[in-house]
Parts: sequence; C-alpha cells; structure tokens
Amino acid sequence: MMENNMKFKLFTLLLVVFMSTSCQPKAQTYTIETNLGNIKVKLFENTPLHKENFEKLVAEQFYDSVLFHRIIPQFMIQTGNGATKTASAGERPAGGGDLGYTVPAEFAPENFHKKGALAAARIGDQANPEKRSSCSQFYIVQGRIFSDEELDVIENQMNLTFPEFQRGVYKTLGGTPFLDRNYTVFGEVTEGLDVVDKIASVPTGPGDWPLADIRILRIVKN
Repeated sequence: MMENNMKFKLFTLLLVVFMSTSCQPKAQTYTIETNLGNIKVKLFENTPLHKENFEKLVAEQFYDSVLFHRIIPQFMIQTGNGATKTASAGERPAGGGDLGYTVPAEFAPENFHKKGALAAARIGDQANPEKRSSCSQFYIVQGRIFSDEELDVIENQMNLTFPEFQRGVYKTLGGTPFLDRNYTVFGEVTEGLDVVDKIASVPTGPGDWPLADIRILRIVKN
C-alpha cells in the first residue's frame, strides 16, 4: 500500500511539472529577412509594451523595405527609420521617419546588451530624461569582448554591478555593457549572428550611413 501511495505521489508531481511547463507561453519569434541574409529574433515577455509595439508594426508591414541606416562596427546595426523606405544608401531623407509616439522604458536586469541583443533606439537624455524608446527604430548589438578591467571601469562610471554570469558573457561572447539600463532590450537574436556581422562590416560614410544598400525585405512572424 505504501509503495502504491508513493507511486501515485510521484505520478502526480510529474503531471504537475508537465502541465506547468507545457502551459508556459511560447516565446514569440520573428525572422528579419534582409538582402544579406536572415536574422531570427525572440521577443521577451518581460518587456510587454515593446513586444506589443513591435508585433503591431510587423503586422502593419511597417518595416518592409526599410534601410539599415546606421552601422558602427563592434557596436551595433540600426534600422527602423520609415523615411528610408524610398531612399538609397547614400541619401539622408528629411525627418526621422518615426510615427509620432514613444514607448515607456522597460528595463529588466536579466535583459542586457550582449552580442545579438535586440534593443530600442531613442533620443538623448537631455530631451528624454525618462529614456523612452523610439516607436520604430531598433538596433541589434554586435559589440566586442571586454576584459575584467574594462568592465570594472564601466561599473564605476555607471554606478552598477554586473552579475557574474553577465560579466562572463561580456568577456566571452561580447556586447556593449555601457548601454545597460539606458536603452530597453526587448529581445535577442537566436539565429543569424553571422548576418549581423556581415551587415556590420559594410563600409560607411559620414554619420555612419552605409555606402551599400542594406535593406529589410520584410519581417515574418514564425
């Protein structure tokens, strides 16, 4: 009788674990199709305002034909300026191409600027002390690898402490740690870091504008 009771308890425990894990919402992923290859990204559940806004713009096909208009090697690649849809690589269209609204900042300690982080661009602190995000412009981090000494300096300058795991990522995979808690990270690349590197290597001119036409063809919900 005792053995049967233990088996029943074990079965019940396994059933509860299975139900709890199977009922967890699956992270939403999108494929950013570019003329240099595809980048698959996962959106974070703990940044719901940015997730909802990104999903809305993708559904409206806002990003179709938008250029990567700012590229800085070992830093990031930026896109989402709607005014670049009809522009060529060397042209600078008038206006920022945004949609007239911003998204409140959503900082989460576990969302940090490792290589492949998907984050929202924004205007500077002086005009934007709340660090609200651009409604449409985002960047993907390429970054670089940092040493312990460099991370110590950044911690002192920014008055923060990187957890050991996060520090380890910056020392191996790399990223842009000096952007943490200043720009909202709302997703990450799950496939296509090689494409990010390829885009980041495109020659640029004044203002970090690429000299080649690097364009989002479309973004597809997976």
